[in-house]
Amino acid sequence: MRDGTSPHLIIVSNRGPYSFYNRDGELKPERGSGGLVTAITGVAKTHNVLWISHALSRGDRKWVAMQGDGVHALDDMRVRLIAPVPSTYNAYYNVISNPLLWFVQHQLYDTPRTPVLDANLWHAWQAYAEANKRLADAVVQTVSHLSGPVIVMPQDYHLYLMPRFLRERLGSRVVIQPFCHIPWPGPDAWRVLPLKMRREIVESMLMADRFGFQTGRDVRRFMQTAADVLQGVAVMEKQRILTYRGQVLEAAHYPISVDVDDLTRRREKPEVKEYVRQINARIGERKLILRVDRVEPSKNILRGFLAYRNLLREYPEFRHKVEMLALLVPSRTEVTEYKHYLRDIMALVGEINATLGEPDWEPVQIKLGNNYDRAVAAMTRYDVLMVNPIADGMNLVAKEGAVLNQRSGQIILSEEAGAAEELGDAPLLVSPYDVYDMREALRKALMMGDAERTMRASRLAEQVRQNDIHQWFGRQIEDAMRGAR
Repeated sequence: MRDGTSPHLIIVSNRGPYSFYNRDGELKPERGSGGLVTAITGVAKTHNVLWISHALSRGDRKWVAMQGDGVHALDDMRVRLIAPVPSTYNAYYNVISNPLLWFVQHQLYDTPRTPVLDANLWHAWQAYAEANKRLADAVVQTVSHLSGPVIVMPQDYHLYLMPRFLRERLGSRVVIQPFCHIPWPGPDAWRVLPLKMRREIVESMLMADRFGFQTGRDVRRFMQTAADVLQGVAVMEKQRILTYRGQVLEAAHYPISVDVDDLTRRREKPEVKEYVRQINARIGERKLILRVDRVEPSKNILRGFLAYRNLLREYPEFRHKVEMLALLVPSRTEVTEYKHYLRDIMALVGEINATLGEPDWEPVQIKLGNNYDRAVAAMTRYDVLMVNPIADGMNLVAKEGAVLNQRSGQIILSEEAGAAEELGDAPLLVSPYDVYDMREALRKALMMGDAERTMRASRLAEQVRQNDIHQWFGRQIEDAMRGAR
């Protein structure tokens, strides 16, 4: 489809598909490993794809200084890196995007105490708008050199104000179709933000042609939020159409997924097999309870450990017969809440091992660090995978585990994870706040008969295979192209 009439796809995101690093005195690009990068790399083989993002690493900025901030070809994709103003970027990313929007959308604030919205926050909000405008300016400049249909796809909560800047400058010249990767809460959660901020976010979103979310629940909550925040919004719930000041928006959901083929190949890597051997040597005949998380309050790691502790206290027959392995990736350690969360995790695990462990058995083993091969190995080997977030746009660990596992392992899944909507009752669904519920789900999973284990695990794997990462992005492109012709 790479011809003069096929649409140009412009992806816009905070972080791009490539980062540049100095290797032997020469700047070399390294491709990211996320699902979005994987999906769009495949699409770029047959479509005209340009990815615009910030130059974030020192190597990125050096590359821009050497090559300029124009469009450059890397593999099958064209990229454009925009060097941000450091002070503007810091406020845009480290004040508004994280933690403010992230905490609001995951409903993490302890509202009697936080947040405190002051003049500094309003200055940061201006920086958020400026960062959005700067990337939008790059899109506008790029579009001026293109002929034929153009589809612009801003990604995630970092770029909520971009549709407004694009529509004001480009009108109907482009199809605007953003995607929100994180959960969209209901109107009450959004009232943490001042009305002016809420209005600016929702008004901008309504200037898109179509807005993608992870789940049908997110779509419903967005429609409710729009009606709550803005007067004059006409909402057609069944059709998922919103009309505001002459602009028509379709709200759609596209549950993100994993690259099934890549996971299957990765499972066979020698490095992965060596980690499997190490895990087997430690676990032996015991059952393995696994969790794989970023150290992030929304992942609800503390309650997961409390449920496991209570299992061992209430049902001592499981002692010596199970072990929990927690593979945790430290995240945003410069944010106080995250630093304290890791401290609390380590303290609780220390207490569990000290009070319930014995010389020849440690109930919990924690591994800190980002080692994906080890995570893949553990996911092939688990008997129970615990995924219990307070809120999550999707949670790809649940889908990765379903595809990788080779022991008919069971998944305990929070009903607040986006994956719960798609995976149905194949996992054991729990309330993320109910430690008793999680404890009993652990017991059920550990005692489940072989026939039910096999049936549930097969259903999980098949559901993920039917909607992998390529179907996820392909559906978005198909919908966008209807408006681009």
